[in-house]
Amino acid sequence: MGIKGRILYFLQGFFMMVSSLKIVLRIGGSVIGSPPNPELISRYAEMIKDLMKEHGIAVVVGGGRPAREFIKLAKDIGLDQEGQDEVAISVSRIFAQLISMRIGGYSWREIPKSLDEAKRILKEREIVIMGGLKPGMTTDTVAALLASEIKADMIVKATDQDGVYTRDPAKYADAEKIDEMNFDELIGLLERDRHIAGIHQIIDPEAARLLREKKIKTIVVNGFNPKNILAAINGEKIGTLIHKKGSA
Repeated sequence: MGIKGRILYFLQGFFMMVSSLKIVLRIGGSVIGSPPNPELISRYAEMIKDLMKEHGIAVVVGGGRPAREFIKLAKDIGLDQEGQDEVAISVSRIFAQLISMRIGGYSWREIPKSLDEAKRILKEREIVIMGGLKPGMTTDTVAALLASEIKADMIVKATDQDGVYTRDPAKYADAEKIDEMNFDELIGLLERDRHIAGIHQIIDPEAARLLREKKIKTIVVNGFNPKNILAAINGEKIGTLIHKKGSA
C-alpha cells in the first residue's frame, strides 16, 4: 500500500471513529409484542445488525400486552406485587432473547440480569440485548440507568405513538404532538397526567427524572417502522426530541 493508500485508510478509520455512537435503543413491548409480531421482530433484528457495524448498541425490550396478561394471571393466583413484577420481567426477557438469538444464534441465548453483566457483554460484542432487571423498576428506567452507566450519546425509544403528546392521542382527539421539549417540561407533563385515571405514560416518571439528572438526550419515535430509529440516529427531525435546557 502506497502513502496515498495509507492516508486514505487512516482517514476512513478516523471518520468511522468520529461517527461511532453509543446508543441505547428502547423497544416498547407495545410495538413488537402487542400482539407478538414476528415480522417486525425480524426487521428490528436486521436493523440492529446493520447498526452494529458502526455503533455500540444496547437494546432494552419491554413485555407489552403479554406481560400485562401474565401480571393478571399472577395476581389471580395470589402472587403479590413483587411476584407479579418478576413474571413481567421474565416476559420482557423472552422478547429480548428472541431478538438476541435472531441476531447471534443460540450462543446469544443468555440475557443479562444485571447492569454489570450488560456492560460486560456490550464490551465483548459491541451490543447487548436485555429486558427488565428487578421488581419495581420499569424497562424505561433500565434503559436510563444503562445509558448513564455506558455514557450513551442518546436513547431512542420506539413506541406506539409518533412522539410525546400533550395528552394521550388514543383518548383525546385534540392531543398535539410535541416536536421538542426539555426534561423539566417532560416531567411536568408526566406529573400532571399522573392524576388522570388510565393515562398513557409515554415515559416512566422515574426514568424521566433520571434522564434529567444525567442529561441523556432522548428521542421518542413511532416504532412500527424501524426506519424511524435510523432517522433519529442520523439526526433527522422525527418524533420528539427531549434534552436539557438550552441544548439543540
